[in-house]
Amino acid sequence: MARDHVSPHAARAEATAGEQRRIQQHVDENERHGPASKKDGKARPAPTGERDYPTPPFPPQHLAKPGSEAEVQPRPQFDAPFYKGSEKLLGKVALITGGDSGIGRATAVLFAREGADIAIVYLDEHEDAEATRRAVEAEGRRCILIVGDVAEAAFCDHAVNATIQRFGKLDILVNNAAFQEHAERLEDLTEAHFDRTMKTNLYGYFFMAKAAAPHLPAGGTILNTGSVTAMRGSADLIDYSTTKGGIHAFTRALAAQLLPRGIRVNAVAPGPVWTPLNPADKPADRVSRFGGQTPMGRPAQPEEIAPAFVFLAAPSCSSYITGEILPVIGGYGGS
Repeated sequence: MARDHVSPHAARAEATAGEQRRIQQHVDENERHGPASKKDGKARPAPTGERDYPTPPFPPQHLAKPGSEAEVQPRPQFDAPFYKGSEKLLGKVALITGGDSGIGRATAVLFAREGADIAIVYLDEHEDAEATRRAVEAEGRRCILIVGDVAEAAFCDHAVNATIQRFGKLDILVNNAAFQEHAERLEDLTEAHFDRTMKTNLYGYFFMAKAAAPHLPAGGTILNTGSVTAMRGSADLIDYSTTKGGIHAFTRALAAQLLPRGIRVNAVAPGPVWTPLNPADKPADRVSRFGGQTPMGRPAQPEEIAPAFVFLAAPSCSSYITGEILPVIGGYGGS
C-alpha cells in the first residue's frame, strides 16, 4: 500500500483541513486593521554549521492551512547532506505523524538513512507526502503514506494497524503532527480554535500513543515533538503553548508508566523552525522576520532538528534516557 487518499479517514482529514482554514480566516480578518508587528534589528552571528543556512528577512508569505512545503520560500532544508548514517535504526519500523513536511520529513529521511522503514501519517498535503516518500525510498528504505486526522481515535488505530500490516511490526512512534494559529487577543481565541488545537496537539498524541503502545516491543520508543513555547510561553499562542506544556508533562508521565515494559518516552522541544507551520500561521510581514529573535539570528532548518530524534530513537545512543525533554532552541539569551 503506497497511499490511502480515498477512505472515510481521508474525507474526515479533508474536513479538518477546511476547519483549519476557517480558523485561519477568522484570525486574518481580525488582524487586517490590527497593530503593526514587532521589529527585529538584531545583528546576525557567524554560521555555526557545515551549511550557511538562510537568515531573515525571508520573502513575505502567508500559506493556506495546513500549509504545503512545496510553497515555502526558501524551501526548508531537510536532506542533511553531511549526515552519514551508521545503521543505528537498522531493521526498525517507525510511524511518524506530520511526516509529510518540516521536522517530520527530515526525521523520516534520517531514520531511513539509519536503516528504518517508515510510515508517514499526514492530513491532506498529498504533494508533500509523495515528496517525502520519494526521499525515504532514495535512502533505500520502504515508505507508506497514510492520510487522516490524528484527532480521531479510530484513525490512529487504523494508522498503527496499517503500519503493522505492511511492515510486520512497529518499533518507533513519533508524535509530531500539530495545529498552530496565533491570536493576539484572548478575546479573539474562539472555542472552535482552542478546541482544534487541543484535539490535534494533545488528543492526537494520546490517541496515537494508546494505539501504538500495545504493539511496541521492549526497546521500543515514543518520541513527542514539544516546543520552546512550553517553557517560555508565547503571548499570541496561548492555546498552542498550553498544548506543548501538556505534551512535556505527558511525555514524563507516560515514560514512567511504560518503563516497566522497556519502552522509552522522550520529547524534543524545538525553538523556531523553518517549516510550513509558521507561514501558514503568522502574517506575511512577521514570517519574513521569523526566527530573527533567537541568539542564532535565524530559525533552525528541519535537518538541524532531526538528529535529536535519531539520538533519542536509537537504543545505541539513548538506552538510559527516558522522560526527558531535549531543547533545541538556537541558544539562550534571545528576546
